[in-house]
Amino acid sequence: MIQKNYRNVELKVAEACKRAGRKRENVTLIAVSKTKPISDIKEVLALDVLDFGENKVQELCEKEELLDKNIRWHLIGHLQRNKVKYIIDKTFLIHSVDSYRLALQLEEECCKKNVECDILIEVNVAEEDSKFGVTVDATLPLVEEISKLPHVHIKGLMTIAPYTEDAESNRKYFRKLRELAVDIMAKNIDNVSMHELSMGMTGDYEVAIEEGATLVRVGTGIFGERNYNI
Repeated sequence: MIQKNYRNVELKVAEACKRAGRKRENVTLIAVSKTKPISDIKEVLALDVLDFGENKVQELCEKEELLDKNIRWHLIGHLQRNKVKYIIDKTFLIHSVDSYRLALQLEEECCKKNVECDILIEVNVAEEDSKFGVTVDATLPLVEEISKLPHVHIKGLMTIAPYTEDAESNRKYFRKLRELAVDIMAKNIDNVSMHELSMGMTGDYEVAIEEGATLVRVGTGIFGERNYNI
């Protein structure tokens, strides 16, 4: 069932790319495996999928230790500064940087382990009180500040749109994030790329792709409902 689900999502991703006049290879489908067992992940791995997303540092570290080292792990959940040391050399991309203090902690740990770190800036486009992320207006100043850290590389922006039954209602948030990325890219800031836009989840990833997402984060659509009791 998991493999069938993945193929169905993949088909919808391809169709959304076609509608938007985009190449399929320009969108990465991240299988969000949070709370899911290793056996479920292996089902997706069997399809030659390598991009997986986790919300929690401990869970990512445990799975990283047990699974193929070729996996590209995406940390998509909120990252606390005291957890950075555990994750710094295990992630392909950290999607959820929303403060200079966190970026500075990443820089310090990179120096200790002699590694470099690719990140996205999390933007709370919808300004929801329940969500992490920097405001739209505060994004450029934060990008400029973080850009001076030599081991931390900004690759783009991320947002979590409001939960809704109507995916179309989130289009304006995805469009706003893309416009913000274009504005920042025009500044030509050293050590800053706006190539990646991480936006769209199970309920709205097709709309996100139509608005320029390069990374979509799909969990329930692939693995089924999450189990928060593990």
